Amino acid sequence: MAGLDDWLPSFEISTRHEITLDFRAEEAITKVLAAPAAPDSLVRLLFRLRGLRPEGSLADFIAANGFTLLERTPTSCVAGTSLRPRGRVVPDAAGWRAARGSAPISAAIEFRAVPLGAGSRLTTETRVAAGSSLGLLLFRVYWLFVGPFSSLIRRRWLRAIRNGKAAAA
Repeated sequence: MAGLDDWLPSFEISTRHEITLDFRAEEAITKVLAAPAAPDSLVRLLFRLRGLRPEGSLADFIAANGFTLLERTPTSCVAGTSLRPRGRVVPDAAGWRAARGSAPISAAIEFRAVPLGAGSRLTTETRVAAGSSLGLLLFRVYWLFVGPFSSLIRRRWLRAIRNGKAAAA
């Protein structure tokens, strides 16, 4: 599969962050999924304010907060969620793909590592697609307030991965 380009090729909102790592691309995704969901007290607070459970690793966070692991390869990982008026609906990868066109909001995040000399470059990109003009308008208002904090969280995730932090057991 082609990662995020396959799962959410058209979108209205996107954020992207990257960092250079001192380890191989093949190690990066394992380290991503083992990294703490809340690498510091600020991220933990932001998740709690949003009603998300910040305990454990990023893999635990994905599973506990309504995201579905859509794809995992040695150098990439894609997770997604579909937002409906009554909450998140993501039964499995096939269900997510089927709901993508009809859900008011579909969102996906990818971590991708590419070789870079002796190390690698790790990128995280988040994409959001709206199923309607109203859904897009409402999400843009929401993102106006939440987007800067979302970017802060992703930068802190990348830093924790680079620094070799692992989630507490």
